[in-house]
Amino acid sequence: MNKNNLIRSVLQSLSAIVIIAFCCFYSGLFDLNRLFEGVPSIVSLAKESMPPNFSDAHNWIKPIVDTIAMSIAGTILAISISLPLAFLGARNTTPHPVLYYAARTILNVLRSIPELIMGILFVAAVGFGALPGVLALGLHSVGMVGKFFSEAIEHIDEGPVEAVKSSGANYLQVISRGILPQVLPQMADTSIYRWEYNFRASTVMGMVGAGGIGFELMSSLRIMQYQEVSAILLLILIMVTIVDGIGSYLRKRLK
Repeated sequence: MNKNNLIRSVLQSLSAIVIIAFCCFYSGLFDLNRLFEGVPSIVSLAKESMPPNFSDAHNWIKPIVDTIAMSIAGTILAISISLPLAFLGARNTTPHPVLYYAARTILNVLRSIPELIMGILFVAAVGFGALPGVLALGLHSVGMVGKFFSEAIEHIDEGPVEAVKSSGANYLQVISRGILPQVLPQMADTSIYRWEYNFRASTVMGMVGAGGIGFELMSSLRIMQYQEVSAILLLILIMVTIVDGIGSYLRKRLK
């Protein structure tokens, strides 16, 4: 490494350190007095939450099922919309530059709107229940899933694609025979990770009226039933662990 490159690397590292330090200071992360003042409140809240109260657990079965169904349906919706947008938003498969920029813009817009905001909007549009949660999770996921799909398509090996084209295949045949076999493992991996994320996010969606176990959690918080809150949080932790285990198993099976 020559002297100029060394100086550039040092300056870049110092700039990154300064930016990180400023953000931590600006957000109050270095305010130790304020952090320590909150410790007694946290300890007190933890004491009020013990022991967990599972007396109402029989009423949480349907919300848990709603949460699981919401996460799966939202993920399927995201994949269904992401696939065509990914091919339009990849430079090597888009039919026209206008379609490329249009697809990328759609992905950016959907990714930039938090699922909670979408949840509030869809609750106002279609009412309470799992449906607004599915729509919010699905459309927000399109922004990220579509981005990963399109990037996987852009990094394919062009050799098999050229071989399929030389045989006289049309656009759809090139995609199905030359591109999809290369990217399906990555797409499946991304989809499973997104399902895991959507399950965790779906527990939060209930807090805005989109149903699921999050709605029960919010109801207990509002009436300050902290023992029920700790029980629901423990139940969510168990379910998240199970979902993560299923996701790991599916990823191993797809390798």
